[in-house]
Amino acid sequence: MASFIVEGGVPLSGEVTPAGNKNEALPVLAASLLAKSPVTLSNIPRIGDIHEMIHLLKNLGARVETTPSQELSIDASQVGDTEPDQGACARIRASFLLAGPLLARRGHVELPRPGGDRIGRRRLDTLLAALKELGADVSISNSYRLSAPAGLKGAEIFLDEASVMATETALMAAVGASGESIIYNAACEPHVQGLCHFLSAMGGHIEGVGSNILVIKGAAELKGCRHRVMSDHIEIGSFIGLAAVTAGR
Repeated sequence: MASFIVEGGVPLSGEVTPAGNKNEALPVLAASLLAKSPVTLSNIPRIGDIHEMIHLLKNLGARVETTPSQELSIDASQVGDTEPDQGACARIRASFLLAGPLLARRGHVELPRPGGDRIGRRRLDTLLAALKELGADVSISNSYRLSAPAGLKGAEIFLDEASVMATETALMAAVGASGESIIYNAACEPHVQGLCHFLSAMGGHIEGVGSNILVIKGAAELKGCRHRVMSDHIEIGSFIGLAAVTAGR
């Protein structure tokens, strides 16, 4: 078993560049499926969950390339599949972020029970209820079958918990739905705000960013854009704390 041996009493100093926030990068990658033209993303962290999500996008028919400047270029114009790689989906919880974009884009998606860290009960009830409010039919067996044969329609949604994934899913679905949607009791963490800014840059209309009430006017067609994922605020806070407690700089 690996171990860390830490000898304290030494001030920490120097310069460090924090990584991009993976909790913003993952929904942004999923939301790229909504664009009919290429999007370019920068400051994407190179970690396992991100590689799995990129694999899922490619599996669905998106073209994903790394530019010479280490940005990601994603062209989802040819996405046609609605059943992502089930094995990869089962490995990461973030795979369920594909539900909203694929419902809005293709009207159907089938996803297995998501994997990821087991940190207590991580239910999907709030997320599924939000999609139902927008007009999705939900069937649950060994997998989740979601469909919106008549298309998604704007609705007023009250989340029974301020769930980040439920808020992000409702946002992505609502941007691709017809009419206006209002999400009450929405999560407002920095990564949720980052997703809002990305959707707005693609042509979505979102009011109330940073608050617990989001008003979304569905867009007929979302276009490509450039977006930089913000730095991880938890990593930044950790380095601030390290400098403070060691009297470093």
